[in-house]
Amino acid sequence: MKDLLDRAKHPFYKTAEAEFFLARGNGRVLGRIAAILDRAHNQFHGEDTGFFGFFESVDNAAVAEALLSRAWAWVRERGAKVLRGPVNPSTNYECAMLIEGFDSDPMVMMPYNPRYYPVLMDRVGLRKAKDLLAYESTSDQVQLDKIERAARRVLARHGVRIRPIDMKQFKAEVDRVWEVYEAIWSRNWGFSPMSKEEFQLMGKDMKQILKPELVLIGEAGDRMIGFALALPDVNYALKRANGRLFPTGLLKILYYQRGIKSVRVLALGVLHEHQSSGVAAAFYATLVHNARKLGYGPCEMSWILEDNILMNRSLEVMGAKRYKTYRIYEWS
Repeated sequence: MKDLLDRAKHPFYKTAEAEFFLARGNGRVLGRIAAILDRAHNQFHGEDTGFFGFFESVDNAAVAEALLSRAWAWVRERGAKVLRGPVNPSTNYECAMLIEGFDSDPMVMMPYNPRYYPVLMDRVGLRKAKDLLAYESTSDQVQLDKIERAARRVLARHGVRIRPIDMKQFKAEVDRVWEVYEAIWSRNWGFSPMSKEEFQLMGKDMKQILKPELVLIGEAGDRMIGFALALPDVNYALKRANGRLFPTGLLKILYYQRGIKSVRVLALGVLHEHQSSGVAAAFYATLVHNARKLGYGPCEMSWILEDNILMNRSLEVMGAKRYKTYRIYEWS
């Protein structure tokens, strides 16, 4: 978070600008918001959109309106015709607001917020732009034998192999994944291009917690055609530190990491020309197999656009249940 707020050093701000605002009253801070102009997003989509993010507020519509109005004014002064968010600071990071599923903890790199936040958005006058969905399942619920047989046939037919990321060549692997990521996700609503430098920084951060068996690369010959990324839910360990690294928080994190049993599938994508080949199912089968081998059970797949019919139906067919809904709002 500290890195993301450093406008002088973080590579996101090489193609974006932002201003941060606090709401104060009666001698205390009542809320915060970031106003963001993501030039890379606007250039890619041909839009004049401003964003807000890092939103927090007391349960007071006047405070929320003051924050959002200030962010809206800031981006409008720079040519924006609509305000969209929350994104922290883009859809490549934590984004959207939880509107359903408050009864369970957020998984790694997913947001959480009080129940009254969506109420504040409605009262201020923001409207829905898009809903993002999260599904849950467990590795034990999947009938792996059937899926693995189908996956083997698919891989043999198309000459594709799936392997774990090579940690000895981590930087080179991340560079190749970046190229595939740009090609696959550029078709998605809300896509925000990432520079190679920004993508490498994100990979460096994830390297601290990833398991190679849960970061999969698909290749046809020497060409990468897709990848899958799942991370252990490190939130389980971080929560035990209660927001403090010292004097004992770091030790608690290290201790409780051994008890992590959940994973989150952050990304699973295949180049367009291979999307009908069944390679995605092979990725899923391999992830489930490896997760079982590593002792993981519960799994979250997130986030998926509400209108990504193919992916949503595929998850439901495999027995996954939708259990959280997040919303990105607009104001114009």
